[in-house]
Amino acid sequence: MDSRPEPEPPTILVAARDEADRIAKTIAALRRDFPQSGIIVVDGGSTDATAERAEKAGAVVIRFGRRGKGEALSAGERAASPGPLLLCDGDLNGSLAPLARGGADLVVAAFTRRSGGGFGVAKRVARKLIRLRTGFVAREPLSGQRRLSARARGAAFPLAPGFGCELRMTIDVVRAGLAVEEIDVDLEHRETGRDLAGFAHRGSQLIDTLLAVGPLALNHRGLRLPLVGWVVGVRRDAAVGAVAALGLADDLWSGEERGIRAHLAARRTTGVLKLAGIPLVGLAATRSLSGGLLVAGCANFVNQLDTKPGRAVKAYLVGALALGAPLGAAVLLGPYDLRERVMLGDAGSNALGALLGLKSVERLHGWGRWAAVAAVAGLNVLGERRSLGELIERTPFLCELDAWGRP
Repeated sequence: MDSRPEPEPPTILVAARDEADRIAKTIAALRRDFPQSGIIVVDGGSTDATAERAEKAGAVVIRFGRRGKGEALSAGERAASPGPLLLCDGDLNGSLAPLARGGADLVVAAFTRRSGGGFGVAKRVARKLIRLRTGFVAREPLSGQRRLSARARGAAFPLAPGFGCELRMTIDVVRAGLAVEEIDVDLEHRETGRDLAGFAHRGSQLIDTLLAVGPLALNHRGLRLPLVGWVVGVRRDAAVGAVAALGLADDLWSGEERGIRAHLAARRTTGVLKLAGIPLVGLAATRSLSGGLLVAGCANFVNQLDTKPGRAVKAYLVGALALGAPLGAAVLLGPYDLRERVMLGDAGSNALGALLGLKSVERLHGWGRWAAVAAVAGLNVLGERRSLGELIERTPFLCELDAWGRP
């Protein structure tokens, strides 16, 4: 007689968009295979009756908007009961029961039936990236049908945004020392074809995959986003690159300290490294004390503003237009930052601030530069004593400008 306890039934998360013709059948199959499981459907801004038909089929529906698959599943996970999870796409045809019999912390469905699809570029890239980061060789790196134990859930959530969520989930689970297993399952779902829409989908999938493999961080709303601000430092100007590198170190290894006083009190932090390093970089680049102070002050000020999507980029653009600083990186990253698809992080905000500081040094001399140093120092002190974000949100014109462009 088998005395082992019955496995805890998973909460089922279904990511769906415009699947009105299939969602009821998917939910019915899940109820048949997992009768004790709760089902949460996260509707990603469908333009058809997906949400209504999911509710009629007995699922709990979260209307999430067109944000991205990883964001949708993370929203569903926050609403789910503690314990294991089963992830499923809304257009599935077949049984996921075999996943419940897997013994690993992360069990991934490998489709035995193939139909449609592209040339496999995104999948091959994803395999190589997972192997590069973990050594694990994945057959189905992008499969969305997965069962996670409570431990794997804790290691993987919140997920990376968009279509990079599955790849990063595998990386996070393997790096946490947990077991991953891929099981052949007789499944099929709606395949994208070799047409314009299909290639656009796979292009988005490839971009999200590349972003998901890099450093990620939580933003002010708990979304886990790629840190891409380091690209601001990829330029011929070694000083900006050095500032971006110091900021990236803070992004990757910072503690709980916030603000200059907290870092100084803690002494050995990446924030203290920036406090010492950025002025030295500015001093070396400008060969003047006032220049070093202005670069450091501008770098810290723009970093203080980076508390809401797009805020630091907008501040940089205003300063750049006045000073004639480069616009390219900010214009490129701005829309993604505003839509919460990426984060500048300290690498990006410090580097943008340093660009403003260096351009100010070129334009200002003598007492004019020292006046700018004093003004920027005052803004930094104000930011230490009060929240610059709160001041912006309490000022009508600034509040409207700050909110412009966000979803």
